[in-house]
Amino acid sequence: MPTRQKFANDLEGLRLNILDLGKMVDQRIGLAVQSLIEQDLELANTIVVGDLVVNDLQAIIEEKCILLIATQQPFALDLRKVVAGFKISIYLERMGDLSVDLAKLTIRIGQEKLIKPLVDFPRMSALVQEMITLGLKAYVQEDCKAAAEMAILDDEIDKIYARVFEELRAIMMSDPNKVTQANYILFACRFLERMGDYCTNIAEEIVYIVTGKRMNLNE
Repeated sequence: MPTRQKFANDLEGLRLNILDLGKMVDQRIGLAVQSLIEQDLELANTIVVGDLVVNDLQAIIEEKCILLIATQQPFALDLRKVVAGFKISIYLERMGDLSVDLAKLTIRIGQEKLIKPLVDFPRMSALVQEMITLGLKAYVQEDCKAAAEMAILDDEIDKIYARVFEELRAIMMSDPNKVTQANYILFACRFLERMGDYCTNIAEEIVYIVTGKRMNLNE
């Protein structure tokens, strides 16, 4: 097989692995939020245990990237695709870690009565998952416009986080007995907000693939 064709095949295999990782993380985020809202401890434990699958796939992607650089010595656009693909896999893996952190908060809260309805979490989760879906599509299509749209969704997540932060702060100030759970809920909200940031980082990698330039989409 010609060297160029082998590289193209290997690059496509890398892309498919990244798509699989993204879909896996997307699903786990939804389930982690579900476990928190429904206080489903069994589901939360499943999320925690299943983290090894995400880590293993990210390790496979990392190894493929290293081998592509070492054996094919790509340059220009091809090199950017490999480097950006590696960084995207790292961001996705970190989001997977945050879904585990969410599930652990479910376990910590347990069956304790919630101090407030978790009405903001489904919206934040939906926005994060929309960003992942948009990001994976933009990654495949090398679409800078779609990548920029991800930053707009992240702004919405930030606004929800700011509102919930103020609400929880008021609860903690009014009732010291609710401080512990309020902190858990605040951490959960922060984890989702951080996922939005990682999605924006993914969008920046897509822009880098296409243009060769580093941009801060959070500005």
